Amino acid sequence: MKILTAKQSREADAYTIAHEPISSLELMERAAAKCFEWLIKQYSLEKEFAVFCGVGNNGGDGLVVARLLKQAGYKVAVWVVEFSKKHSPDFQVNLKRLKKEKVDLHTLTTSNYKFQIPTDAVVVDAIFGSGLTRTVEGFVADIIHRTSDHEVVAIDLPSGLFAEDNSTNIKNNIIQAKYTLTFQQPKLAMLFPENNNYVGEWVVLPIGLNQEFIDQQSTPYRLITKEDIEKLLQTRSKFSHKGNYGHALIIAGSKGKIGAAVLASRACLRTGVGLLTTHVPTIGYAVLQTVVPEAMCSTSDHTDYIADLPDLSPFTVVGVGPGIGIDKQTANTLKLLIQNAKTPLVMDADALNILSENKTWLAFLPSQSILTPHPKEFERLVGKWSGDEERLEKQIAFSIKNKVIVVLKGAHTSVSTPAGEVYFNSTGNAGMATGGSGDVLTGVITSFLAQGYTPLESAVAGVYIHGLAGDVAKENYTEQGMIASDITEALPRAFGWINQQV
Repeated sequence: MKILTAKQSREADAYTIAHEPISSLELMERAAAKCFEWLIKQYSLEKEFAVFCGVGNNGGDGLVVARLLKQAGYKVAVWVVEFSKKHSPDFQVNLKRLKKEKVDLHTLTTSNYKFQIPTDAVVVDAIFGSGLTRTVEGFVADIIHRTSDHEVVAIDLPSGLFAEDNSTNIKNNIIQAKYTLTFQQPKLAMLFPENNNYVGEWVVLPIGLNQEFIDQQSTPYRLITKEDIEKLLQTRSKFSHKGNYGHALIIAGSKGKIGAAVLASRACLRTGVGLLTTHVPTIGYAVLQTVVPEAMCSTSDHTDYIADLPDLSPFTVVGVGPGIGIDKQTANTLKLLIQNAKTPLVMDADALNILSENKTWLAFLPSQSILTPHPKEFERLVGKWSGDEERLEKQIAFSIKNKVIVVLKGAHTSVSTPAGEVYFNSTGNAGMATGGSGDVLTGVITSFLAQGYTPLESAVAGVYIHGLAGDVAKENYTEQGMIASDITEALPRAFGWINQQV
């Protein structure tokens, strides 16, 4: 799913109006009706609504929502936030329609903006949306402060938050929504961790914008969806055998961290690799042979850490890093791997920590290698940033300069490419913030790459399936109770969800 700018979204509205054809009023009605349908599923008739509307088209959406709620039997009060005497034409039409419903209606101005909201009322925020062009100050900011004390449902985008260029946000003057109902596709701002307190849980409501126009728009940003993964996953032939699905090598583990090798290995196997060899220090041999009998085991000459490489020629792909530590001899082994690898590597955890101390090695990484840092590991590679938008810029620049794919882990994990594109993940939950979850992801991505998926396909499918398995595990164990191995055990069912078999 493409992520468009606010300008492109307005152009999609205009194109749809001209070519469906449909009037702007009818499109507003359609969009607001989608919000109304969501609201009545979420809240019973006993719930009161306080709808705050600006005087532009976002405010027009709010007026329609208020009218539909009133007609459905809900108790509704509306406050028009008159930050300008210039009202949009569609806003004016819907204001007249609302007055016919005898709704409790008030106007707030810079000289008079006193209001009282019932304690348990739900606030519907329709003041600005993605049409915001300047920072929010003055009496509108005061209104935002007071409404944020309630449960807020924002329409399109929380008022005060820019769809792009978040460096200009005045954070104290952004409404804090519990839910954000956005139209057709998410806005880039929704995918930044620093905006989570404002956006809350966001929901994309399709409103029938012209898909052909959207497909023609140029954007580096995309959201990974189930439909994308359905098209990407390969079907296995009835007459295939293990040799058709690659032979992966995972280099992992050190004294006290053999569990990382177990987690990555089991996840790699559960994702469908044909053959797996795991290279561990001697101390890990008995553990691997016992806990992961499906994997072959290769051992380093050193007892406690990785100090050498096996012959790389039999392997389709190499994943390296989980739990290997940063011993000097391990670092030398990693350097040797980088120098001798003939195919893209999957690099995680301590492999990235070693790399951050030896940045000249970046120039020798095989093209299209996949690096999977968490934010702190990424900071060690690129330096500090002042906000999520700058972090994203650094991520894109790093991928382009070093010709690598970066999987920056977290909520809505972002996958950046050497072409400057970014794919944001749509699966996963906070229960996955647990030790070993990243090791599982390394195994999943390594498995896809071994099976013949391209590096980009492996990264995109890997983060989506990994997150989806986390969502399955959440159902079984809750966010608090989930551990990393639960994610691995949920992988088969995650594939089933994609294939609609379970």
